[in-house]
Amino acid sequence: MAARQSEPGQLKQPKQPKQPKQPLARRILLAFTLLTALIAGAYAWGLVTIIHAVEEDLIGTELRNGMATAEALYRSERRIPDMSGGGTLYAPGLDGKTLPPEFADPHPGYREIITASGAWHALEKEVDGHRFILIRNQDAFEAHENAMIRAVMIGLALAVALAFVIGRLVVRQVIHPVIRLAEQVRERDRMPAQPPALAADYGDDELGQLAHAFDLAFGRLAAAIERERLFTSDVSHELRTPLMIVGTSAELLARGNLPEAARRQVERIGKAAAEMRELVDVFLQLARAQGPQQVAGQTPAEAADEAAAVWRPEIAARGLNFILRQDGEAPGRWHPALLRVVINNLLRNAVHYTEAGEIRLIVDDGGFRVEDTGPGIPDHEIEAMFQPFFRGQRARGEGLGLGLSLARRICEQQGWTIAAANLENGGSCFTVRTAG
Repeated sequence: MAARQSEPGQLKQPKQPKQPKQPLARRILLAFTLLTALIAGAYAWGLVTIIHAVEEDLIGTELRNGMATAEALYRSERRIPDMSGGGTLYAPGLDGKTLPPEFADPHPGYREIITASGAWHALEKEVDGHRFILIRNQDAFEAHENAMIRAVMIGLALAVALAFVIGRLVVRQVIHPVIRLAEQVRERDRMPAQPPALAADYGDDELGQLAHAFDLAFGRLAAAIERERLFTSDVSHELRTPLMIVGTSAELLARGNLPEAARRQVERIGKAAAEMRELVDVFLQLARAQGPQQVAGQTPAEAADEAAAVWRPEIAARGLNFILRQDGEAPGRWHPALLRVVINNLLRNAVHYTEAGEIRLIVDDGGFRVEDTGPGIPDHEIEAMFQPFFRGQRARGEGLGLGLSLARRICEQQGWTIAAANLENGGSCFTVRTAG
């Protein structure tokens, strides 16, 4: 049975499912590509940095040597040397040369200037109160440097692209066994009763260990399911004889001259025995894991009329109103015994948790639903309450929490769907639909 909550609210929408994670193959490929891009990017950055450092070191050394020569010659002979081949020396006020405007402002030391007209490296020093500026044009070097940087960037892009292509090939080879194992696991329920072991197809590696673990888990699960099936079948089979005796005895007693009150009790006993025989058939069918059977079916409207005749007196005895309403005609004919079990469990759950108000059994075009004016269902328990033995935080009575679980198992076997939600004005709603 499901626990309820005390605050009514609007019909609760199911929680949005979490966004699925990226497939493992895509994540591996992305990590491989990003790692390659990181390493190649770091290498490219280091290469460009080294190029700049070598450039400054080489050109700076030449300029410093040229400046030392010019300074020594000026100090000894008081003349400005010719620096052809090693750059151009400017000494404003001494040599009569026109200083380029880019170097008009004093700037002692080594620097690099890149303008629209070209690239220049300059070394400025004050010699005996005069500015000495040694300039060297580096257009050719800059062109080579830019070409080298472009080559590095192209190499980086090619490395990332090649890593992506190689990564796809490698990932395909690495992930293929995992995908094959996943497909084999999914296909096992369609295999014979004793499907072959998975580990035989894999080597003695991590994947083989995973396949072996699957084999062990499947073996334990199959053994547990078989034990449950045998237990249910044995119990259901052994209950048939005593139930038949109870039903026959009740039928014989009903034929006798009994007071009206006693007759009603005998009829209740006979009816309960018939319901139990019906439940035995249901349990046997569930134990055999049979699919939907071709039987003389019953419409939900017919089953609802029968359930109303049974439950109306008990619901009235609890001070509740019972409403049977038909808003449409559900398609097809349903398995009668299984249909009655589902309706009875939903009505029993509603009666158990509703203290005031009404219970509604509504047949519509898609199936039927059971509504109540109880306290509702906590959001975090809506899905869990269909699990076996789950009774919730506010469970009442001494139920085992199996009614809704049994209803879901029947619905799953028959291809029906069952869902629960809270109503807008309080209370809960259990809806059963057919896929037909």
